[in-house]
Amino acid sequence: MGSLAVLFAALLWGTTGTAAHFNQDVSPLATGAFAMGVGGLLQAVIARPNIMGCLGLLMAQKRWVLLGAVCVVIYPLAFYSSMNLAGVAIGTVITIATAPLAAAILERLFGHHQLTLSWYISLALGIAGVAMMAMGETATHGGELATVSASGDPMVTGSGGVPDADWQRLGGIVLGIIAGTTYAAYSLIARRMMDQGTHARAAMSSLFGVAGIALIAGLGLSMLMADPRLFATPGNTSVALYMALVPMFLGYIAFGYGLKTVAASKATLLTLFEPLVAALLAITIVGEHIAPLGWLGMALIAVCLLIQVKPATA
Repeated sequence: MGSLAVLFAALLWGTTGTAAHFNQDVSPLATGAFAMGVGGLLQAVIARPNIMGCLGLLMAQKRWVLLGAVCVVIYPLAFYSSMNLAGVAIGTVITIATAPLAAAILERLFGHHQLTLSWYISLALGIAGVAMMAMGETATHGGELATVSASGDPMVTGSGGVPDADWQRLGGIVLGIIAGTTYAAYSLIARRMMDQGTHARAAMSSLFGVAGIALIAGLGLSMLMADPRLFATPGNTSVALYMALVPMFLGYIAFGYGLKTVAASKATLLTLFEPLVAALLAITIVGEHIAPLGWLGMALIAVCLLIQVKPATA
């Protein structure tokens, strides 16, 4: 059930790109901050009884809570900025490829978790699949990438989009690595807190609740200084509320449930389902097209997921 819960979370996260397609001139950082911030605060409100029941443990784990919250804050800001600088394909591939690798390294360093051969095979298939999907999208658009990210807004890179300066692309790659690492880190921290006796909802909601306060405060300050157009139209408002309530709130509740029984390295690998869902929705709803190489990449991701889910469902 843990693996299925993580896959369900990835399914919900995969809808955000298609939802963001209907935004009109909205700052991607504002979208990310609002969705993650409101979603995190709602998690804390719903899980209040669990938090109060584990208050003693949470106080003892306050350093982990603060560190995890910092990672939650950094993740969306780094991810959206990575896509803005390096392009959706590069930013998404770097982030998604980094997350399971970072989770595995952190688990080996701090949790002494042993990885299986099937995990390594799945990782190789998954990374290859995501890379092929990105190249398939690029080929379809003739070198100008216009795609919908699994966790972000649709953007365009090329002659008419983000400048192709080497330093910008390098900066985007670095931010993608930071995004993937912080995603892996807060997943591992939440799992560690659960292993020490903290209820799953209390662990996840404490991290996201603290992060939500910081993100909403930062968003409020930015709205005083500039108009991110987050609520400029009914459509923008609907998208913002959907992303906060469904992928970020409900999705992370499911992810936290899955982390109770699934190692962080495996959970981050299972979330490769996210770009697969995003691509299928982009094709069927947004009208995107993908080259044969992209379809092959999607097949590799499907095999990767089947390898990981099979032990849990056998």
